[in-house]
Amino acid sequence: MRIRIVRTLAAIGTCLVAGTAQATEIYSPMTPEVQQKTTEGGWTFSFAPYFWAAGLSGDLEQFGLPAVDVNASFRDIFDHLEFGAMAIGEARNGPYSIFADAMYTKISGQSGTPRGVLATDVELTSETFAGLLGAGYSVIDNDTARLDVVAGLRLWSVESELSFHGGILDGRSSSDQAAWVDGLAGFRGTYSLTPELYLTGWGLVGAGGADLDWDVAAAIGYRFNNSISAIAGYRALGVDYSNDGFVFDVTQQGPMLGLSVRF
Repeated sequence: MRIRIVRTLAAIGTCLVAGTAQATEIYSPMTPEVQQKTTEGGWTFSFAPYFWAAGLSGDLEQFGLPAVDVNASFRDIFDHLEFGAMAIGEARNGPYSIFADAMYTKISGQSGTPRGVLATDVELTSETFAGLLGAGYSVIDNDTARLDVVAGLRLWSVESELSFHGGILDGRSSSDQAAWVDGLAGFRGTYSLTPELYLTGWGLVGAGGADLDWDVAAAIGYRFNNSISAIAGYRALGVDYSNDGFVFDVTQQGPMLGLSVRF
């Protein structure tokens, strides 16, 4: 069977997560607002679905197979994507903020086997969830700039299943999965160029279940009004996890777009 295709699809599924594209709007966990301040003694809330066109590269090892080097473009991933959902939310009161980011993806792919004895074809389904929950505090906060110190926990969950059709192994399947939590800390900031136009970015790094977990981005945003804003930028995220024959050492990067609603 085409083992390399199976490995590549597994890598695409586990990394499509990725992560956490929090900088999808100006009130998001990674892009604190500097112009519209929270009303005294009250909370403001924001919600933002976002889209991250990220490819991936790195090493993956699953199903007891040797580690394989993967280099997949976003188009490679999109061809096998069955379902994807990405969204963030934040609650802010003065210098304090609480934020959450969640991403779920499901990909699948099917490949025939050379001889069709053990199976005529093999199907891979991979589901990945990554969620970040954290809190922040503003150390700089004025009419032009805001800089937050942030810390949080990121949960990763990766599950892949191989299903065999036809041949001796017809109807059988095999699964491999891993879940872990990483602690992250870093900064996020926003700088206003005009009342409508602003620059933003963030940097997080940490470890835990993984040996290394990091996330950086830079973007430009536009405020349509006090409630709606949009952002476009570039983000890169990496994680290095290995345990009991399960290796997930990848970098995911690409452009992102998002729209936020504040209430």
